[in-house]
Amino acid sequence: MLGFGTMRLPINGNNQAEINEPEAIRLIRYAIDQGVNYIDTAFPYHEGNSEAVVGKALAGTYRQKVKIATKMPIFSIQTKNDLDRIFELQFKRLKTGHIDLYLLHALMKQTWSKVEELAVLDWAERQIKKGKIGQIGFSFHDELDVFREIVDAYDWAFCQIQYNYLDEHYQAGVEGLRYAAARGLAVVVMEPLAGGLLAVPPPPNIQRELDKSGVKRTPADWGLQWVWSHPEVVTALSGMNSMTQLQDNLESANNSAVNSLTQKEIQALAKSRELFQQFGYIGCSKCRYCSKCPQHIDIPQTLTFLNEFATKRRDLSAQAQIKREYTAVVPTERRANNCIRCGQCESICPQHLPVRRLLSETAACLQ
Repeated sequence: MLGFGTMRLPINGNNQAEINEPEAIRLIRYAIDQGVNYIDTAFPYHEGNSEAVVGKALAGTYRQKVKIATKMPIFSIQTKNDLDRIFELQFKRLKTGHIDLYLLHALMKQTWSKVEELAVLDWAERQIKKGKIGQIGFSFHDELDVFREIVDAYDWAFCQIQYNYLDEHYQAGVEGLRYAAARGLAVVVMEPLAGGLLAVPPPPNIQRELDKSGVKRTPADWGLQWVWSHPEVVTALSGMNSMTQLQDNLESANNSAVNSLTQKEIQALAKSRELFQQFGYIGCSKCRYCSKCPQHIDIPQTLTFLNEFATKRRDLSAQAQIKREYTAVVPTERRANNCIRCGQCESICPQHLPVRRLLSETAACLQ
């Protein structure tokens, strides 16, 4: 039920490229020792270093205990030669002769057109025949009609969609979940905790709604159990970067079951969703695809502060504290007011967020 996502491994300092390798390897191996057998990575994670760390973690007998899932970054492919170049580099990083589960990464309408234009699926089938790939799937970030088109276009083994109790009707959503499962695809869920937003204590009024269910859970456990209660979900990925997170999620997985939530619990989570939306929930998953901002703005960190500021709209002292934290944590040269509205961030954002507008709001509210 629990897969280990390696987009958010522990790092040294604030540099996403500098993974704390000893700690990351310790976490991955501990998870495997406890029964986790699905390790998810991708070519661009941690600026290209995630796959290499996964390869080191799976040295020795660990490789035989897991399924490796990694991804071809279709958004970076320009020619057919790029497919072979990136694929061979992935094998070197992962130190493996076989990739169990291979995904076309972050498919959207425009990247799906590229898949068709460059005959990527024909290329993938050749790799299967060579014994280099086990199963073909895709991860997805677009509207439901695009999702259906992609599902119907090929005999996929599996797909990966964003799904959590805030995003029940966003992108593929619950309709896409059921659509894919009905057509025989295994469905892997990413962002079950909405980029970490659902792993931290919620605003008091949301906590009161959860308490009305009569069940006591951590915020993360609420989010994970909601996802796992769906019979169509085969695995939920979590980007765990501390032993505490890992052990908590392992315990949650051990207590999970299909259709396990009571009607009171489902109603409490539905009401929580309504309240989050009233706050103006910003669906940033902290994927950091926007980290190459030409102005060096820390966009994920900025949007995290804006989300928190919105949840404190009735508490002026708390909002003042958030302003102080923003200016203390985010250096002057990385703040929202440096935005030149070039739009580069919006062109690559898998959540299709209006980042330029949100940065303007941050500059107005927090600076």
